Amino acid sequence: MAEYTLAHVGINAVNREEAEQAAKLFQTLFGFAVKEGNSSFFAGDVELMKEPYKGTHGHIAIGTPDVAQAQAELEAKGFTFDPSTAKYRADGALNAIYLTDEICGFAVHLVGKK
Repeated sequence: MAEYTLAHVGINAVNREEAEQAAKLFQTLFGFAVKEGNSSFFAGDVELMKEPYKGTHGHIAIGTPDVAQAQAELEAKGFTFDPSTAKYRADGALNAIYLTDEICGFAVHLVGKK
């Protein structure tokens, strides 16, 4: 059976400015280091999206050592995935994929972790 951990929580901001401001607020509140990426800011394990992405409110990333194995196990339980969201590592292994359905307004995706 696959193992799962909470990898990060993504929050959909309206725009880059709101995402940056929220990331800095998490930094001020909790001392989380802020790191800017192409589509988001990270403040610790909180991801602030520069524009709305998957999920009404954002997304929850669930880390697992083997994304393909986890996907197969969850599909066997009747859950479905959006293949258009699949991302692969350089070696061709599946590294991330979103479930089709949201949970309470949050998209959920599996993400590889070592």
